[in-house]
Amino acid sequence: MEKIIEIENLSKQFKDIKAVDNLNLNVYKGDVFGFLGPNGAGKSTTIRMMTSLISPTDGKIKIFGSSLNEKRNEILKKIGAIVEKPDFYGYLSAFKNLEMLGKISGKEISSKRIMEVLELVGLEKRYTSKVKTFSHGMKQRLGIAQALIHDPELIILDEPTTGLDPQGMKEIRDLIVYLSKEKNKTIFLSSHILYEVELVANRMIIINKGSAKVEGIVEELLNSNKLRVTFEVDDTEKTKLILNNTLWINKLETELNGKFIFLMQQEEIPGLNKYLVQNDIAVKAVIPTRSLEEYFLNITQKES
Repeated sequence: MEKIIEIENLSKQFKDIKAVDNLNLNVYKGDVFGFLGPNGAGKSTTIRMMTSLISPTDGKIKIFGSSLNEKRNEILKKIGAIVEKPDFYGYLSAFKNLEMLGKISGKEISSKRIMEVLELVGLEKRYTSKVKTFSHGMKQRLGIAQALIHDPELIILDEPTTGLDPQGMKEIRDLIVYLSKEKNKTIFLSSHILYEVELVANRMIIINKGSAKVEGIVEELLNSNKLRVTFEVDDTEKTKLILNNTLWINKLETELNGKFIFLMQQEEIPGLNKYLVQNDIAVKAVIPTRSLEEYFLNITQKES
């Protein structure tokens, strides 16, 4: 597979603080790559080095197969990015802002293209409005439009759903999937909203204290963990008696108000459900939970 981003032994030192410590990662063509870590883990510092806003203390960054240090301008022309909070000229319209930023990119950006990206982020009806009248979430959408304006091959998004309501977050999530599946874009997505990453990313890395803790395919990483499965039943006392005489009791984590929470493998769920029903226990709900957030916390809290 073609590597779009190759980071090798990357480090960044700020006086006494090592923000990034010997980081290695690979992003392949077509990936939606989740870049995860708690606050202060080194995510923004890494992105700033990837976009040539700051220089590494040590290590190598290759993008599109070339050294960022050696072919900076050539590489950056093929990247669209939101790095931290996007900023605009408040007295200009959304359209005029994108028109100006398009010229800075060095490409000839047509009015049609500007309206296309505004429509993609749901701002086409406000294209003549001054940006100073925009909400924080609308400015965030405009930032994504800015990142897309020159049709980049690689899109780097640092917290793209910040300030958006649930509907807006879903729209950005759908946009990321569209750009990946329909437009064949490679997307590097940094976010603290782990649920969002779980829904859209195919590969991910979790970093903590500046270095990588785990990297791989999202589905495989999550499937390697047991699930917490909640069984909601009608008769709590009878269920307790039945479970006490079985090996299922070893998998029971807790019971609260008629809800029994087990730590188990996915394939074990039907067996337990069948056993309870055969013993005249009405199972009102079975709720498996294996979130990326739980996995993330398990990884990062080991070192806290």
